[in-house]
Amino acid sequence: MIPIQLTLEGIYSYQERQKIDFEHLTEAGLFGIFGNVGSGKSSILEAISFALYGETERLNARDRRAYNMMNLKSNRSYIEFDFINSENKKYRATREFKRNSKNFEDVKTPSVTFYEWKNENWIPIDHSNAEQIVGLSYANFKRTIIIPQGQFKEFLELGAADRTNMMKEIFGLQRYDLQSNVSLINAKTRSELDQLEGQLKGFEEVNEEQIASLKENLNQEQEKFQVILKQFRETENIYSRLKSLKEDFEVLEEKKAHFQKLSEQKEHVDILETKTLRYDRFSRIFKPLFSEKNKLAKEIEEQARHKENQLIIVKATELQFGNLKNRLAAIQPQYEVLHQSKIQENDLGLILQMIKVSDEIKTLKERTEKGYQKVTEVQAVQKQIQEKIEELSKKSEVLKPGKIDPGLLVNAGNWFLEQKKFKENLSIQIKKTEAKKNEMVIISNELEVLKINIETFKDDFRIQAENLKNQKKLLSDKRNQLEVQQKLSHFASELHDGEACPLCGSVEHPNIVEYHDVTSELHDIQEQMDQLDLQKEHIQKQISEAEKLLDRKKIFEEQLKYEEGQLKQIQIEIEKHLKNFIWKEFNADHEADFEEKRQHSFNIEKQIEELNMQIAAEQKNLEKERSNLDSYNKALEKFRLEEAKKEEQIKTNEANLKILEWKNYTGKTVQEVEEIFHKLSESNRETEQNYQQLIKEEKEISPKLAEQKTIVSQLEKRISELEKEITDNRFSIETALDEQQSDEHKVFEILEEEIDVQEAKDLIQEFKIKFQTLKNSISELEHKLKDFTFNREEFSLVESHFTSLETDVKTANDTVVKITSEIERLENEFKKKEDLLKHLSQLQKRAENLKIMTNLFKGAGFVQYVSSIYLRQLCDHANVRFHRMTRNQLSLQLNDNNEFEIIDYLNEGRSRSVKTLSGGQAFQVSLSLALALAESVQSNAKAEKNFFFIDEGFGTQDLESVNIVFETLVNLQKENRIVGIISHVEELKEKIPVSLNIIKDEEKGSQIEII
Repeated sequence: MIPIQLTLEGIYSYQERQKIDFEHLTEAGLFGIFGNVGSGKSSILEAISFALYGETERLNARDRRAYNMMNLKSNRSYIEFDFINSENKKYRATREFKRNSKNFEDVKTPSVTFYEWKNENWIPIDHSNAEQIVGLSYANFKRTIIIPQGQFKEFLELGAADRTNMMKEIFGLQRYDLQSNVSLINAKTRSELDQLEGQLKGFEEVNEEQIASLKENLNQEQEKFQVILKQFRETENIYSRLKSLKEDFEVLEEKKAHFQKLSEQKEHVDILETKTLRYDRFSRIFKPLFSEKNKLAKEIEEQARHKENQLIIVKATELQFGNLKNRLAAIQPQYEVLHQSKIQENDLGLILQMIKVSDEIKTLKERTEKGYQKVTEVQAVQKQIQEKIEELSKKSEVLKPGKIDPGLLVNAGNWFLEQKKFKENLSIQIKKTEAKKNEMVIISNELEVLKINIETFKDDFRIQAENLKNQKKLLSDKRNQLEVQQKLSHFASELHDGEACPLCGSVEHPNIVEYHDVTSELHDIQEQMDQLDLQKEHIQKQISEAEKLLDRKKIFEEQLKYEEGQLKQIQIEIEKHLKNFIWKEFNADHEADFEEKRQHSFNIEKQIEELNMQIAAEQKNLEKERSNLDSYNKALEKFRLEEAKKEEQIKTNEANLKILEWKNYTGKTVQEVEEIFHKLSESNRETEQNYQQLIKEEKEISPKLAEQKTIVSQLEKRISELEKEITDNRFSIETALDEQQSDEHKVFEILEEEIDVQEAKDLIQEFKIKFQTLKNSISELEHKLKDFTFNREEFSLVESHFTSLETDVKTANDTVVKITSEIERLENEFKKKEDLLKHLSQLQKRAENLKIMTNLFKGAGFVQYVSSIYLRQLCDHANVRFHRMTRNQLSLQLNDNNEFEIIDYLNEGRSRSVKTLSGGQAFQVSLSLALALAESVQSNAKAEKNFFFIDEGFGTQDLESVNIVFETLVNLQKENRIVGIISHVEELKEKIPVSLNIIKDEEKGSQIEII
């Protein structure tokens, strides 16, 4: 993960919005965040963790986290963090929470949103799972990317199980945890085996002998079926012929009965046909004529009624028009003098304005008089303030000569501070050098005790060892001879005449040799050989001790040389620093005198600052009074302008009067003139509105009356046309009646029958077709059957025999089909049985393999094994830096329980617990481990760059260790790594090229500046 930018507002000590551009910082490869204790350095890391995971190291949900994280002077907290993940995708995480305006301690739950940068826009994501985006849980994020205060040693001191889980998550070792997969496959296999064995139990009676027996039975049944089938087909031909003849005779009888019914219906159908034809003819001739007659009668009646109504409307409109003319004649005289009345109305309006303006002029004169009084008062106050400012300025000028230049004080103060640090470092380095010299003395004393020549001790010890070896060989040869002599003496003592010798086999023993007892000699030789072994072991021990002491002496000599070099370097820097003292006002050897003068200067500066603050306050008051004076002068000028403007308005209005005179109204009040004006205005308005309304009504009624008279004329014309059409229709009806030789009464009777002509015609046509078809069918059947007779008894006998044979055929066929189906079923079942047995063999072999795999992956043992390999590789990588930091004095290793322990080369390379390390050493090994772990994560993620943040530990290091750690961090830039550190160690601040400085302001909160 690479950070891009972080925005903070209302979080911890960050009251105002602050933005950190990490792109500028990460370009340097190594950057720092510095500030005093409590300035808000660690809050930056907490903000990043909270933005991503909603978790912080200092507070949890039970600690009222939202309330305690929010700045007490803020009502809103906001975090915005942009970063690039291991897939090189850009994301943004935002969290915001607000304070309840009615309850100060009630802070609402933070809202969180994640965005992804796509197509030059921030697109919201439908989840807020940072672990899915970053690829690390919060716990492992703290261990590999951002390490907060108090957590640096956590990975080092984790238990074996927790460390395995961590390695499993970071390096994806869950792919080696196959226990659950194997268990699932094993369970599935066992289930399949059980099912298969259950299925095979149903095939126990299926065998080849049973299938062969059924096939033999099938052949017998098929022969029997063929015999019965032949008899059935012969009988079937006879039965089919008789059955067909029977059906023909039965059909003939049915058709004759049906024809008799149709003959009885024919007379009624003929009558219906006659009526239908007559109704159809009269309907086509008379219905249109009668319909038109009714329509004309109805229309002429409607037009006559409409005419009568229209005549009534015309009379009413004529009456209304006459009344309107009379009203217009009455209002005409008033309308003619309306122009003069409006001029008088306008004059009254101007006079009314003049009276109001006169009243306003009086008010302005009163306000102007009061304004002059206020201006005089403000001018007096200004004079008093000015005198006070001059007095304070004189006091400030008197104090200034006693003040020393602040830059000079800062530079001199820094010199004394560095001088003090140099003296402290010199004292510490002298102690270190003396300690190394004492260690060298101790080593030299130990070597003197051994009484060896350092140049030739190895050759001396080798010669002594070879001499001991030669002496032991001589003693061994002598012991062998004595043992042979002792054995021969034993054989000789056991020889008896007549008994065979165990060496030569002879039964005669004329000269038996005699040996003296050598047991005591063998014992002496063995003691001498044991003594030689002890001497050899002593020599080996002396060699080992000498080598260890010499190795330690070499290490201490190198360390002493290094410490003496450091001491000389510090002494050179002190001399150089003394030459940089250039201030004649102070003495380099009297820091107390400098502090006294600096304090005196600070007190003078404080007094001057207080006087300046008083002067500034008085100047502010003076400026305020000047502003008030300007406001009052401007107001007075405005009053004078308004007064002149209003007097000019009165003159203008008076010149515009046409009928009335101003002098006649100067003594009247506004209310009196307004009453006269409103009465005249209302009268003029009513006269004009009434006249315009009457003219409008006249224009509307005149065309309306003409239109109504036109409608009456058109109605009279249409009634005349309808009367002519009625006469023509009557003539057409009489002509049609004469042609049909009928009268209206008879025609109405026929038309009232309401016959559906088409339906009746279809019914008649259908009947005729049925009648003729049935008649022809009967003739054909009678011709066909004239040479045949039908005997029902003979047919019954044949039918009974056919039914019996049909049943026998069906029974025989069912038997054959049943046996055939059973054979097919058994053959299929036998094939299934063979397949199941083959599958069973495969599953049994698979189950055996799975049993072996279950034991292999049981209890995540394989994952722990892989994790231990990763840990050992991690330990090897960490030792590259740890050896350099400790000058090859300490090393890190894993014991048999996969726990970290320290190899101490200053104590014969013995191992001890990591908990025995000092604070500085713990920081060094934790840093080495963390860097190695981060490198592995980077390599695993195949990321081009990676980021690592440290928030503690440098304060536990001495100057030399700080230099070594810093050198390690600088080398990381070459490895394409980005490292950020948080510290208050000044030595680091001076060495890091790019950094942020956090300053806590009492009013604005924490402020961030780039150094």
